[in-house]
Amino acid sequence: MTVSITLVQGDITQQRADAIVNAANSSLLGGGGVDGAIHRRGGPDILADCRRLRASHYGKGLPTGRAVATTAGRLDAGHVIHTVGPVWSATEDRSELLASCHRESLRVAAELGARTIAFPAISTGVYRWPLADAARIAVSTVREAADPELFDEVRFVLFGQDAHDAFAAALAEAGS
Repeated sequence: MTVSITLVQGDITQQRADAIVNAANSSLLGGGGVDGAIHRRGGPDILADCRRLRASHYGKGLPTGRAVATTAGRLDAGHVIHTVGPVWSATEDRSELLASCHRESLRVAAELGARTIAFPAISTGVYRWPLADAARIAVSTVREAADPELFDEVRFVLFGQDAHDAFAAALAEAGS
């Protein structure tokens, strides 16, 4: 038995879930794309939590492939799980780092007791990871790592039609 994986085309900041994953930068202090949208909509409490993390455990920033949770502020979620995706490289295989973002986010969500988790298409924006490959890695990692005893739903919230199509193809290929 595998966990329920659903696809939604839309804005991750509009989702209701126990945990929303933020495609963060290593500074944890906000940025562009999904990161900026989550910080803007979630409000200053998220940034305050991120600053506390930087002042304690993550003084040099959050390493690529790792994940950490904060409050969700004004988002309709219990927590935001920040993970730093890898920048795509044509000369170096960084697939394991991208898979680690998903595994680590699921681990943190499980520790929080989150039963529903919403992921964006990590690393596919300014980090330029090809959509089809990112979708394949994300779907296969979630199918492998998400324990159906712990999670009711893993949702991929995809901003555009191209991303939705890529994830739909990866799900079909995986047999979901």
